[in-house]
Amino acid sequence: MDRRNEEFPCERTVPNPPPLPTNLYESRFISPMRRRRHCSIFSATKNTWDCLFDEGYRADLSINTDNGGIIYAHATILGMSSPVFRSMLNSKQSRGHRRSISIRGVPPESVQVFIRFLYSSSYEEDKMQEHALNLLMLSHAYVVPHLKRECERQLLERGLITTDNVVDIFQLALLCDAPRLSLFCHRFMLKHFKAISSSQGWEAMKKSHPVLEKQIFKSVTDEDIRKKERMRKINERKVYMQLYEAMEALVHICKDGCRTIGPCDKVLKKDQTPCKYSACKGLELLIRHFAGCKMRVYGGCKNCQREQSRPLPP
Repeated sequence: MDRRNEEFPCERTVPNPPPLPTNLYESRFISPMRRRRHCSIFSATKNTWDCLFDEGYRADLSINTDNGGIIYAHATILGMSSPVFRSMLNSKQSRGHRRSISIRGVPPESVQVFIRFLYSSSYEEDKMQEHALNLLMLSHAYVVPHLKRECERQLLERGLITTDNVVDIFQLALLCDAPRLSLFCHRFMLKHFKAISSSQGWEAMKKSHPVLEKQIFKSVTDEDIRKKERMRKINERKVYMQLYEAMEALVHICKDGCRTIGPCDKVLKKDQTPCKYSACKGLELLIRHFAGCKMRVYGGCKNCQREQSRPLPP
């Protein structure tokens, strides 16, 4: 027998090392949704969900809409898509084989587009633009945040907000807790206030929400004050820059001399570049005007009147 095995018998029975804790943690505690975050939905899968909704295969839920309309759906899909539907369906007592709920107050077409979106997160472009406001209300009422974001995007990027409907959309955005949409509508109203204040939506808001009307009026007043303040600062900065350029031109004339104005008794440098100051050119034109103005004797020239109105030095 080998003496090495006799001296170190444990070397023959060393077990394999256990797996790393990180792998065990990921396999047991990370959610399946996170592990599948790189998966993509193919068009065939989306078509399958659309067919499931269109054909109503083994549908166990009927949705009653206005005008006696009925939409057949699957309670499991609606419950997984919306916590409001889940609460409604859990508390709903089953009557026979199929349960029933009602969605009133919006057109049946909007309800159909809404339920279809819960199946495959897809929609037709023209249908979305047509029912964007109703879908915004439904997405807020039934807590479907990704549909609410899509409705906001459609309203903001497709040019669906006009002077005729911006007041209604603004009130709806406040009710549906859509801050980005409400901020856009608020700025839109401030920009086109004259046209919007004479619209039917504004008249309706005056009767239903007079406090909101006062707030918008205050915003318009504050915006006018801010605009005047910005213009005042811009004009002050413009005057400051003109004075700064004039002082720079005077230093340039007195120190180096100017090829445009002079002085005539100063010897200019041969390699001196042409004058780059606009004030020198303007001063030259003003001097030429004073020298050849024929209207100054009649008092009709504004430049000459301004020059003559200046007080003479003592």
